[in-house]
Amino acid sequence: MSTQHEPDRPGDDGLDPGLSAIMSERRLLLNLAYRLLGSLADAEDVVQETYARWYAMSRAEQEAIDSPGAWLTRVASRICLDQLRSARARRERYVGEWIPEPLPDHTEWVGGRSAGATGDPADRVTLDESVNMALLVVLDAMTPAERVAFILHDVFRYPFSEVAEIVGRTPAACRQLATSARRRVRAAQAPAAVTVRHAAVVRDFKQAWEAKDIDALIGLLDPQVVTIADGGGLASAEPRPVTGGERVAAYFVDLVDRVPGLTVLERTVNGQPGLVTQHDGVTVTVLAFDVAGEVIKHIWAVRNPEKLRPWPGAAKPAPSR
Repeated sequence: MSTQHEPDRPGDDGLDPGLSAIMSERRLLLNLAYRLLGSLADAEDVVQETYARWYAMSRAEQEAIDSPGAWLTRVASRICLDQLRSARARRERYVGEWIPEPLPDHTEWVGGRSAGATGDPADRVTLDESVNMALLVVLDAMTPAERVAFILHDVFRYPFSEVAEIVGRTPAACRQLATSARRRVRAAQAPAAVTVRHAAVVRDFKQAWEAKDIDALIGLLDPQVVTIADGGGLASAEPRPVTGGERVAAYFVDLVDRVPGLTVLERTVNGQPGLVTQHDGVTVTVLAFDVAGEVIKHIWAVRNPEKLRPWPGAAKPAPSR
């Protein structure tokens, strides 16, 4: 499970070659930090902090570093590791269920494939199997050290000797961490649906939902399906998971009844077919799906406005006083 990155070309925009080489690492750092933290906003903060630490050094200190790119990666990874270690306390204060921040590519998917592109900063994150929502949820259940070891080695192909420097453990211990993380991933993941079939199931769900056809919805849901909503404290968000095909189907039909004029759009969510709901042109929910075979096993519904800011049509934050 590796991911490829295409850094910007040194010398772009007339920058000093040394400065341009440093800035070309930004995309890789953002990709790394998003996978480690599951939040685009937090990832961007980590990248900013990493560069702040680089520029806080004197020119002599910078020139003494043999590989600036490796230095930036180590610093960003350590900042992420510190954040992951403090996440438990922050999650205890979080109202309701917590879901990783959904990543848009701002396109409508057709036949299982997305088309079009934009220049939005979110597009600097490479969309591949390592950012699908099902995997991010599994990663969030890992220990911080497991997550860092797995992402650095299995996704970004860093050797365990380098991972050990970041995590603060021996290479052998980091190898065990990655092995443990792999077991978690295998145990949690159902056989992946082919993308075209995944898209067809999600589209059928959309049509049945809009038609308020409970029987059709139940037929598309695994009997043990679980729906989790992340409202970040919104009073209208379901505070606990909804389980079972009949209950989940009724939950979605009731949602349409309670919010007249709801528009459901086909959009790519974390590299896979998903849905976005809008009300009066404002994006209110992003839905990610875990499809196994012919049925949906998990639905993650993100409603927290803070997590929807990168999405087109997101509500604008209230002005500060």
